[in-house]
Amino acid sequence: MSAYSRLLAPLDLGFTQLRNRVLMGSMHTGLEDSKAHTERLAAYFAERARGEVGLIVTGGYAPNVAGWTKPFAGTLSTRGAAARHKPITDAVHAEGGKIALQILHTGRYGYHPFAVAPSRIKSPISPFTPWALSERGIERQIAAFVRCAQLAREAGYDGVEVMGSEGYFINQFLSLATNRREDGWGGAYENRMRLPVEIVRRVREAVGPDFILIYRLSLLDLVPQGQSWDEVLQLARAISKAGATLINSGIGWHEARIPTIATSVPRAGFAWVTKKLRDALRADGIETPVITSNRINMPETAEQVLMDGAADMVSMARPFLADADWVKKARLGRPESINTCIACNQACLDHVFEQKIATCLVNPRAAHETLLRIDPAPARKKVAVVGAGPAGLAAACTAAERGHAVTLFEASSSIGGQFKLASKIPGKEEFTETIRYFTHRLWAAGVDLQLDTRATAENLQGFDAVLLASGVTPRIPKIPGQELPHVLSYAELLSGAKTVGERVVIVGAGGIGFDVAEYLLEAGHSLTLDEAAWRRHWGVADPAEHAGGLTKPQPAAPRRKLTLLQRKSGRPGSTLGKTTGWIHRAMLKMGHVEQRGGANYERITPEGLFVTWGEKREGGELIEADHIVLCTGQEPVRELEAPLRAAGIAVTLIGGALEAGELDAKRAIRQGTEAAAAL
Repeated sequence: MSAYSRLLAPLDLGFTQLRNRVLMGSMHTGLEDSKAHTERLAAYFAERARGEVGLIVTGGYAPNVAGWTKPFAGTLSTRGAAARHKPITDAVHAEGGKIALQILHTGRYGYHPFAVAPSRIKSPISPFTPWALSERGIERQIAAFVRCAQLAREAGYDGVEVMGSEGYFINQFLSLATNRREDGWGGAYENRMRLPVEIVRRVREAVGPDFILIYRLSLLDLVPQGQSWDEVLQLARAISKAGATLINSGIGWHEARIPTIATSVPRAGFAWVTKKLRDALRADGIETPVITSNRINMPETAEQVLMDGAADMVSMARPFLADADWVKKARLGRPESINTCIACNQACLDHVFEQKIATCLVNPRAAHETLLRIDPAPARKKVAVVGAGPAGLAAACTAAERGHAVTLFEASSSIGGQFKLASKIPGKEEFTETIRYFTHRLWAAGVDLQLDTRATAENLQGFDAVLLASGVTPRIPKIPGQELPHVLSYAELLSGAKTVGERVVIVGAGGIGFDVAEYLLEAGHSLTLDEAAWRRHWGVADPAEHAGGLTKPQPAAPRRKLTLLQRKSGRPGSTLGKTTGWIHRAMLKMGHVEQRGGANYERITPEGLFVTWGEKREGGELIEADHIVLCTGQEPVRELEAPLRAAGIAVTLIGGALEAGELDAKRAIRQGTEAAAAL
């Protein structure tokens, strides 16, 4: 009997059956926005269907121009457009899968001048103020949803998901903060909820009874004037009655100042509110299956959610970027071989917001399946990889899987490189999953792993190719007094080689500086591993007690007095990730970390760090500290390159050895994979 019997059990929807309880949740990749990418999108979805996902939901498609996410974004509003979707649905069906198209109307979130909303109220995440809809305009939007659903069926989709959460168009009608109307679509909740109910009812009438209709319901708005729990339940009951096949959970508006999907969010951290909904519906005799979502990335977590009665299905989006075969590996009893999503957002959401095609830090083939091919090698080579950090691990595994004989040299006693240090940061515990994944993959690929072995030009003789992934070493600045015993590098701190006192100055405010600050603030107690403490910290509450699930944050008192400095003027943290940087800045603010830019590090004394400010080196002061942690960048480790080239050995630099600026695992894993694919 499978260890995941509930997760892998079929789900009977009456007119059709899903092969398991796993939904691949909607996530925009950018491939949806151009018909030139149809082949790539078909290959992307087909690979996930082959991996045995129960039901796939596409990235969002606007039902009309007003609903665009941005100018000329993915839209399904004509029969010609529907015909262009056929290769996608055919590819999924050929692999035995089912796929639904998400209908996404952005409303006031639209990044274009044609945006519409219930009221003319600008959102904080778009520069465009939306146009308030007339009653006729509302009817036109409803008709566009219906038309889009009909076209989706014509295109071969098995269903649609109506996006009613995350603060998008439908959600905007439900909240008094964004709906100031005084007609039949505003005011009392019965009027504000008319829009989603009418959309679901009319879509069901248009597509018939044998078509999957998912409604994405906002369970926690996490914004002021969010829906009360009674209102959420009232809408859920009405949506079910109107014809929804499945109710999928949505958590938080995009403008909410509470993290909902970042790696620091506890696993399945919002399943409790889905259970609250499911229990209430079952008490009313409503059997519509409920789907839970957010930060579910491994089978044991998903199975436990289902065993607890929190949901009938689990939704995962980014985990299927990380590993298309997630479900298949779970069915085969091989969870250790799953390439786990670490919820970093660096290659998926950050890419989308930068107008790039999304991919995945731990799986650079995601959404690039037709471009980054891993084909059998034309001839077997003897390959050496030096360094078992992210770049070296990706290179060694990929080369061996292609048929090369690979030896991986690692000077330390374990693999992981900088990922070992990153995993020590509270909220980044998931990084250990990547190390576990590569450990298994090395073994499965037959890589000869040589730990505690420092590669030299002599022991690399005889290899056909050498991939130099020797990584980085902390850059040590030239500050007078830095040799004093209370000065240490970030590597010495995170490795446990040295400890610090209660007053700490952190020199350098890049990503590592922020990581070190959070490490010192939480002092061995990770909020990510304590869901109750995490909810108190961010102000997430029971929606039956606080509307929208939002209450006043209650962060614990800081354990240390920290000062974070950077040389350049301006706000520290400006280079952090677009979709997660605000979380790290908020964490430091809650911890009362003093953050200052424009610092000149004049000298270190036994009492602390003496600094001046700005180009004129004004206002000299001593910042008293028990310890000073240097987070001043990295230098590439490449002393092997010259002797290897002198010996006539072909060598390719990858990862930090090639480019050490701001540790970039996304770049390292991609380079390692590409270099090995080219051998």
